[in-house]
Amino acid sequence: MPRFRTARLILASFLGVALAASPSLAGPKKKAAKTKVEAKKKAPPVSEENKKKLAASLLKDFKFGMTKDEVMKILEKDISAKYDEEIGKTSDVARQDRIRADRKKELARVKSTYVEFAENKPSPWDVSMIEGEFAHGTNEAMLERWENDGGKNNRRFFFFYEGKLWKMFVSLDVSILPEDKRNFETFSGVMQGLYGPGEVDASQITWRTAEFEARAVDKLRTYDMLALVIEDPRVRRDVLALREVKAPPKKETSAIIKAVIDVDNSHSPDVKANSNAIDAVINAQGSKKKK
Repeated sequence: MPRFRTARLILASFLGVALAASPSLAGPKKKAAKTKVEAKKKAPPVSEENKKKLAASLLKDFKFGMTKDEVMKILEKDISAKYDEEIGKTSDVARQDRIRADRKKELARVKSTYVEFAENKPSPWDVSMIEGEFAHGTNEAMLERWENDGGKNNRRFFFFYEGKLWKMFVSLDVSILPEDKRNFETFSGVMQGLYGPGEVDASQITWRTAEFEARAVDKLRTYDMLALVIEDPRVRRDVLALREVKAPPKKETSAIIKAVIDVDNSHSPDVKANSNAIDAVINAQGSKKKK
């Protein structure tokens, strides 16, 4: 069985077991009062055992520093193994040919997803589940594979900096969770049950190690999805530094708005106090039209 499919089945099985075994996750008879997640909850260092679990689940056979071609070789091997398994289940030559054609299409589709985030060139991903995970004009690129084996709807995004893999973002199929359990509390409980305690901050859990950092991210409100991210913290430092240098300058407030805002920065601006400024702006606009 291909590694990607096995990993998804393990995750789905774990979530199912966790929901059934934990009274707080399976749903108590009486509704418990909701508690706010403590901001930036500090966690103990990640144990060696949990570090191995995170690496096995997220890194798999991939390594930071791989080129796009090296990543594609692993993907080609996994995709081929999946279709070879299907071919082996039938002796119908015509069906085998169709399966081979499907394999070719999937490989071509994965290759076609590669995108370089060039400067001043909008991308379809600018407003998407991975927004904020990349920037334009900073030598960043991305490759995506839709891991939809067995009816699942997971997607893995490979992020490259200067041609080298430095981050992976995996969107999880939330259909494995009951609708009334699709919330950060359930997600946090399941993820920390699997990988140990992490640093909790709002809707994110972070596990920090010297070799990598992993994040479990709740995007249910914006994109109805949950995600796991793993990245090289050393490369991230360079990426963020370049993004800051390349960031477009902040737009200045227009002269008209400056004329009417509260110059004292009070919380309750007094319109009457600025009435002279407003009149001046209106008169100025009127005189321009007469000319």
